[in-house]
Amino acid sequence: MEVGRLPISASQRGKLISAGYTTLASLSSLSPSDLARDLKIPESEAFEILKVASHDCRLDQPDKSNGIFAGAQTAWEMLHEEQSFPRITTSCADLDNILGGGINCKEVTEIGGVPGIGKTQLGIQLSVNVQIPVDFGGLGGKAVYIDTEGSFMVERALQIAEASVVDMSHYNELLRKELRTCQVEIQPTDILKNIFYFRICSYTEQIALINHLDKFILEHKDVKIVIIDSVTFHFRQDFEDLALRTRLLGGMALKLMNLANKYNLAVVIFNQVTTKHKEGSFQLSLALGDSWSHCCTNRVILYWNGDERNAHIDKSPSLKSASAPFSVTRKGIRNSASNHKRIKLM
Repeated sequence: MEVGRLPISASQRGKLISAGYTTLASLSSLSPSDLARDLKIPESEAFEILKVASHDCRLDQPDKSNGIFAGAQTAWEMLHEEQSFPRITTSCADLDNILGGGINCKEVTEIGGVPGIGKTQLGIQLSVNVQIPVDFGGLGGKAVYIDTEGSFMVERALQIAEASVVDMSHYNELLRKELRTCQVEIQPTDILKNIFYFRICSYTEQIALINHLDKFILEHKDVKIVIIDSVTFHFRQDFEDLALRTRLLGGMALKLMNLANKYNLAVVIFNQVTTKHKEGSFQLSLALGDSWSHCCTNRVILYWNGDERNAHIDKSPSLKSASAPFSVTRKGIRNSASNHKRIKLM
C-alpha cells in the first residue's frame, strides 16, 4: 500500500512523498525522531503518522497462505499512486497543460530542439521549480544538474530563483486574502545550494557519473529531479563505433529509468537535433536515432513557429499529441506573450 492512501492530511502525505517515503514498507523501520528530521515536523506529529501507518499496514497484510508474491500491486493501486504524485511545473501554464500538469516523477522525459530554442533555460527552470515547497503545491526537493556542454549559467539560475521567490510571495498574498497563509522561508541563495551541479567532459565521465547516481541519491533522498543537458553531446563527438554507442546508451537509459522508478523522481534528458534524409529531402530530427526514442517515457520537441517558441508532445503513453507556445523571459519560462495564441490539439 502506498502512503497516498493513508488517512492523514494532504500536507503530511505530500511531505512523505517529497522525502521519498512512498510505501508503508519504507516507514516500517523508522523511528519518530528520524521521520521528524526528514519531514522537518515535530516528533509528536511524526509519531502519529507512524502510528497510523502501522495500523494500516496490519490491515493491508495479505493472507500468506494465498501464495501471492510479496510486492504485488494492482493496476488500480498503480493508477492511484501515479495520480498522488505532484508534478514539477515549468512555470508556463500552457506547457504544463499539455504535459498533464507538468513534468511527472517516475518517468524519463526527453526534450529536444535546435540551438537557442530554450532547452537549457527550461532545465534551469525545472531545477528551481522542483524546490517549490509542498505548502505551495511543489515537491520541496533538490536537483541534480549534469552539464555536458558547459551551458549552465549560475547567474541565470539566480535570476530565475529570485523570480520564483517573488512568485511564491505573490501566491502567499492571495492565500492571506482567503485567511490561509504559508510562510515563504526559502531564499534565492537556498535554491542555488539545492542544485547539485556536475560538469562532464567526456562520455566516460558521463557513464561513470550515472553509475554513481544511485549511491548519491541514496545519500540525498530529497533529490527529485535529474537533468542531463545534453545527453547527446559527447556521444556525437567521440564515437565512430555506432554499435558500441548504442549499447552504452541503452545501458545508460536503463539505469536512468530504474533511478526514476526506484526513487520516485523525474529524469529530464535534453537532446540535440541532426539532419536526416527522408523521402528525398533533408529534415531535422532528434539525435541518436529512432532506437534511442524508445528509451524515454515521453518525448517533447521544441521548435520555432515564426518568431514564437513552441513545444510539441511527440511521444507519450499517456499524453495526447499536442502543441503549446511558451516564452523565455527575464523571469524564466513563461506563457507566450501572444495572448491570441491557443493550445492546438492535434
